[in-house]
Amino acid sequence: MSDHTSILRSPLILGNKSYSDVTEDVALPLDRSPGKEWWMAFAVSSSMLFLGLAAVTYQVMTGIGTWGLNNTVGWAFDITNFVFWIGIGHAGTLISAILFLFRQKWRTSVNRSAEAMTIFAVICAGIFPIIHMGRPWLAFWVVPYPNLRGPLWVNFRSPLVWDMFAIGTYFTISLVFWFVGLIPDLATLRDRTASNIKKKFYGLLSLGWDGSNRTWLRYETVYLLLAGLATPLVVSVHTIVSWDFATSVIPGWHTTIFPPYFVAGAVFSGFAMVLTLMIIARTVLHFEEYITLHHIESMGKIIIATGGMVALAYLTELFVAMYSGNEYERFAFINRMFGPYAWAYWIMVSCNVLSPQLLWLKKVRTNVTLVFLLSLAINVGMWFERFVIITISLTRDYLPASWDVYAPTLIEIATLIGSFGLFLTLFLLFTRILPMIAIGEVKGVLSYGRASHEAPKAEGRYVSAAHERVPGGVR
Repeated sequence: MSDHTSILRSPLILGNKSYSDVTEDVALPLDRSPGKEWWMAFAVSSSMLFLGLAAVTYQVMTGIGTWGLNNTVGWAFDITNFVFWIGIGHAGTLISAILFLFRQKWRTSVNRSAEAMTIFAVICAGIFPIIHMGRPWLAFWVVPYPNLRGPLWVNFRSPLVWDMFAIGTYFTISLVFWFVGLIPDLATLRDRTASNIKKKFYGLLSLGWDGSNRTWLRYETVYLLLAGLATPLVVSVHTIVSWDFATSVIPGWHTTIFPPYFVAGAVFSGFAMVLTLMIIARTVLHFEEYITLHHIESMGKIIIATGGMVALAYLTELFVAMYSGNEYERFAFINRMFGPYAWAYWIMVSCNVLSPQLLWLKKVRTNVTLVFLLSLAINVGMWFERFVIITISLTRDYLPASWDVYAPTLIEIATLIGSFGLFLTLFLLFTRILPMIAIGEVKGVLSYGRASHEAPKAEGRYVSAAHERVPGGVR
């Protein structure tokens, strides 16, 4: 074609943006005062957080007897919420690391927020095992540090220790990966701000970034290495979490399908949460030209793939239980489907197996409202999946005389609400302090799908030294 226009690729960023336009648009929410919508959302989230803090304080002072546990059910809401939040955090690493290694350029508009979501979700997840200990002030005992207690060390066969290592490693790598990706953008904010306080804050965090060719080269090398380190964590962390259950002898838990099943479910739920947050941010902060229908549709396709894996896992464990001839395994799944908690099982199936099938339709994938509602449904379904696996499996053990029905107390429900309050409060603060979209990475894909004569130019006032070289090569 004479004008060299690509007829195969649509632009990832709409509006024919220049480099300076990207800087201005992304930094605008940081420069202006929060709007009424932000303050309303912050008031709700902080209220939820304070409710959770009050509930946790009360149960720590009173004891775990404030929960609805009984002789049969020793794990319930706390571990359900722990597994749920760990799963939510997996999409951030997948978008940032794995899709980066596979050169998926559409990730650039959503990876920064997904990485932040990962860190906040891991913080929420780490709270529940500590509370579950009963004496949270002794939580440091699970760390194998040199001590004066003689030969007394942690029990490395304990799932609690496995979770400590999984959470600690995942949080550390995710935080470093997120911070390193922020450095060029922090330097841009440092160079353009007129506030001395912000200039010192961003200057301290940008680590003296000067935007030179050598600096960019070293940055891209480090980012690539961190992506390679973070990628195995997507598989390893939730695999370790699944071993909390798979290494037991409880019917419904003792199965080798749990590691891949949990990993697929984690990515499934994580992408649903990313969609939920990105659609809200896209609307409230007017980022429609950066988080386009193409991004929403691409994430919808990944949800179809991972949702299919989850559905296959449901059918596989059901088939194995029925085909194995083990009466206890059979009973565990019959109890899930038709027992006193059957409503929870069918909510799980409806939300996780049936609702994602609508995303096969392009009209649904490109309808922002429908995708938002489906993402909410998937998040609800994935929480109930963890509830079904943990609670329903425990309520009916080998001894019918000990069977009992578990019901969460108001303290447990308030703690769950508080964890959502913590997550949303941290995310709202993030939108006010740091750029939600990776400025440098978006500038690297501005020419994607454009005509050659429409390549963006670095005009404008605020194209700082931090972005004299647009990320290319490995980034």
